[in-house]
Order: sequence, then structure tokens, then C-alpha cells
Amino acid sequence: MIFSRDYVTYLARHTVADLIEAKMIRTNKVSAVNERVNAGLLEELSLEDRINEEVRVILDAYQDEMHRTGAAYAEMFKKVKQELARKYKAVL
Repeated sequence: MIFSRDYVTYLARHTVADLIEAKMIRTNKVSAVNERVNAGLLEELSLEDRINEEVRVILDAYQDEMHRTGAAYAEMFKKVKQELARKYKAVL
């Protein structure tokens, strides 16, 4: 993940505070809303990490074939990652 968990928590708190201040949401349980927004942000931001791990698993399975054909790992990583992002409808 490109952001630290502490920074994501900070972003979640400020997002909720801004939404309450703008009267876009109302709640009596600000801490619960903070936790839910934080969890949602962490889930979304960790998607790229999960995709990268899946790409590594796929490329490990085809490592011998890639070596025989002379395919560059970095190039294949980029292509497989793009396909998985399309499959998961992720914007990276």
C-alpha cells in the first residue's frame, strides 16, 4: 500500500469530520463511522497489493516457459497486472 495505515486513519477521520461539518451526513456515533470509513479506505487501497501478489503467483507458475521464450519478467508483470485490473474493474 502506498500510504501508511496511520495516514489512512487520519484521512478517514478528516473525511468524516468534513462530511459532518458540511451536513452531508448525521451521526451520533462518530467513532463507528470513522472505523467503517477507515476499513473501506484500507480495503480499496490494498487492492493493488493483492493484485500484485496474484500476478507474482501467476508468473511463478509460468517461470520456466517465460525463461524458454525469453519473455521479460517486468514486461509480463505489467501485462498480467493490467489484465487483472481489468478483470477486477480496478483503477490503478
